[in-house]
Amino acid sequence: MIVHIVMFKFKEENKALNMAKVRKRLEDLEESIDVLKSMEVGINFNESERAMDMSLYSTFESQRDLKTYQEHPEHQKVVELIKKVTEESRVVDYILE
Repeated sequence: MIVHIVMFKFKEENKALNMAKVRKRLEDLEESIDVLKSMEVGINFNESERAMDMSLYSTFESQRDLKTYQEHPEHQKVVELIKKVTEESRVVDYILE
């Protein structure tokens, strides 16, 4: 199984609204992308200087399925929104054995 984790730091302008919008759009991907096995979107409550605002945890059967997800037109629409409302993101992908 492949685990895909992304963390986002949102811009301050309309932050709460944008986080809610991105969360909803990400969660909606579960219905439209069949290679997506599971997804969890979390809003951070930790106020540490090192903290990010949101995390995405998703799983896939294979690296090929992850690539299919990343290239899917519905995912690309969410990526465009995320690019507009965030100032930073980090990613880690790994094989869960």
